[in-house]
Amino acid sequence: MELFWKAAALSLIAGILSLTLKKQDKEYSLLVSIAACLMVTAITVTYLKPVFSFLSELEALGDLRADMLSILIKALGVALASEISSMICTDAGNASLSKAIQLLGGAVILYLSVPMFSTLMDLIQKIVGEL
Repeated sequence: MELFWKAAALSLIAGILSLTLKKQDKEYSLLVSIAACLMVTAITVTYLKPVFSFLSELEALGDLRADMLSILIKALGVALASEISSMICTDAGNASLSKAIQLLGGAVILYLSVPMFSTLMDLIQKIVGEL
């Protein structure tokens, strides 16, 4: 939890610094925001490592398909990356690009989900066929 509080403090300091710099130089303000986002994302990954390890154990125990679990992890990564990118674009004053990145993130997640939907359809057809 100590790392969480450090990340929260870093975010707060970066936010204040970014607001201060925005009055003088917008480019430096944006760079401070991007650097803080990257640092917080790196900290986030350290918290997610045990979760990924647990999911791997769960996959082995439950005899789950590895490709389905990897789809969920990829979708989570796309969602987080598109959200952070979108927020940075909004901070930079480009709301239309922010919305475009959100749209792209949603489309990529749907694209990644196609194999899961196909498997679900096969399962439904199998169940309906047995009735």
